Formats: sequence, structure tokens, C-alpha cells
Amino acid sequence: MAASSMLHVRLDDETKTQGAAVLDAIGLSASDAVRLLYHRLIADHAFPLELKVANAETRAAMAEAHEMLRARNARFTNVDDLIATVEAARGK
Repeated sequence: MAASSMLHVRLDDETKTQGAAVLDAIGLSASDAVRLLYHRLIADHAFPLELKVANAETRAAMAEAHEMLRARNARFTNVDDLIATVEAARGK
């Protein structure tokens, strides 16, 4: 077996907790996820996720969503209103 080495990563507590919960639901540990990342980096010679800089409209939507979460204030009171708004925007 090949020798192994340690990789230390700093994450804020909330990111670590939420990420660990998602990985647990998938059946992976954080170490498994990092190993998979590295194997894909090696196999593809590329980062396995598409990374983009968000445009102004997306940044504004993200800021709005963060503010809504912070204020615990939703734009819609129920799912039906949300779906109706989305369908109207799509021209249905």
C-alpha cells in the first residue's frame, strides 16, 4: 500500500456541519469526498465542477435570498403562489 499524507482544510463550523450532513446522507465521509475530488482532478486534469463568476442579476438574486433568510421573510406565503408566479414568468 502506498504511503499516505494528511491534508488539512479550514472550514467555518456551519459549512462543515451542513456538508457533513449531506455527505452522511450520501454515505460518504469528508475524507471520502476529498479523495473523490482528487481522483477526478487526476483523471480529468480539470476541476470537476464548473466554476463561474455570477452575473449581476444572479448576484442580486443571491443577495435577496440571503437577506430573506436572514430576516426569515419569504416572498411567497405558499407553494401555489410560487408556482403561479414562475409559470406566469414563463408565459404559461
